[in-house]
Amino acid sequence: MESVRWLGLPGIVAALGAAAIHNTLVVSVCLSLLAAFFTYKVIPLVRDVFVKHGRFGKDLLKDDRPITPESMGVVAGVVYFICMFIFIPVPFVEWFIGVSGEDPEFPHHKFAQFLGGLLALFSMLFLGFADDVLDIRWRVKIWLPLIASMPLLMVYCVTYGGTDMLIPLPLRPLFPNKILHLGVFYYGYMASLAIFCTNAINILAGINGVEGGQSLVIAVSIVANDILQIHVNPARAEAHMTSLYFLIPFIGATLGYLKHNWFPARAFGGDTYAYFAGMTFAVVGILGNFSKTVLLFMIPQVFNFLYSCPQIFQFVECPRHRMPKFNPKTNQIEASRFSLQNASRSGRLMVRLLELLRLANVTRDPSTGEMVDSNNLTLINLVLVKLGPMPEERATVSIMAIQSLCTLLGFIIRYQLVHIVYNAEDG
Repeated sequence: MESVRWLGLPGIVAALGAAAIHNTLVVSVCLSLLAAFFTYKVIPLVRDVFVKHGRFGKDLLKDDRPITPESMGVVAGVVYFICMFIFIPVPFVEWFIGVSGEDPEFPHHKFAQFLGGLLALFSMLFLGFADDVLDIRWRVKIWLPLIASMPLLMVYCVTYGGTDMLIPLPLRPLFPNKILHLGVFYYGYMASLAIFCTNAINILAGINGVEGGQSLVIAVSIVANDILQIHVNPARAEAHMTSLYFLIPFIGATLGYLKHNWFPARAFGGDTYAYFAGMTFAVVGILGNFSKTVLLFMIPQVFNFLYSCPQIFQFVECPRHRMPKFNPKTNQIEASRFSLQNASRSGRLMVRLLELLRLANVTRDPSTGEMVDSNNLTLINLVLVKLGPMPEERATVSIMAIQSLCTLLGFIIRYQLVHIVYNAEDG
């Protein structure tokens, strides 16, 4: 109890100090530092409580398979929400103290976006923790982000409301106008974005630090894009400031969590963290109205999803855990495999196509030439196939390096190659 009191004192002092600063980004950065500090300090305090109540698992990629507390994403999430609740009045401080004489009307649309985003994130944190505890079936939990995104879509409807899509240059001869009105289908697209983002982080997992590591790189990438857009496109500054308000404390909470989740992990985030992180990216993409840019910074996740489709949609065998396997003789991890003995004809064709593209390592019966098994279809296993067995920490660094390189590619596409599909006057 004394430890908790000791943790509370610097938090209160720092929060009061930050509140006295009228620069909202400075306050957000201060709260981000607090989020990192509290997440790092609180996880060891609650670790034994989680283990005592059955929230633990064995680290299968270690020789001694140590017991490790799970669902620690809820700690990062709770700390994040405390910081965000403290931050709520800060963007509106000028209105409260009467400084903004030009527009005395309270910005209800901005306030609604803020609360709608927090409600979606809170819902996803709760549903992720429920999944960790109840072990919800895959065909059910894939729809959980749709439920959590409902408040967000409603807020979008009453604030932005725009459902138009700018048609790319190569396709414009096929349409009478350069603007296509999608109506309700646009909301379907945004709901699909929420489902994809949350599950994309969750299926690119299985080794220490990879969930937090990829989320950190994506968040930093979006923050860099926000800062750049604020300078080059002032008309969109408010949307990107809102994105920064959500992401800067998230980076802090992720850093505090990642310190414990990095190899050798002393805490697992579980589906709780993966869903919470993915929904954060969906929230800023939808509220900031730059969802396509968010997807550009998630190229490895898009590839991993497409690559995993034969297993996800049951065309071939999909083991419960597709993580790499540990070799105790070398103390390294290797690509795990699945059997093709009972695969459908369409499933075998898919694996054969991946083999032709050099994306699958298939073992064949030497006497018949029939496919026997293949590496599990995840980006992590593919890296292990291409680069060979390696220590777990190096595998995580490799995934983060791929994520970083793809971020650079995303920036090139967004700011250099975009003119191939859109005119400069299109905005």
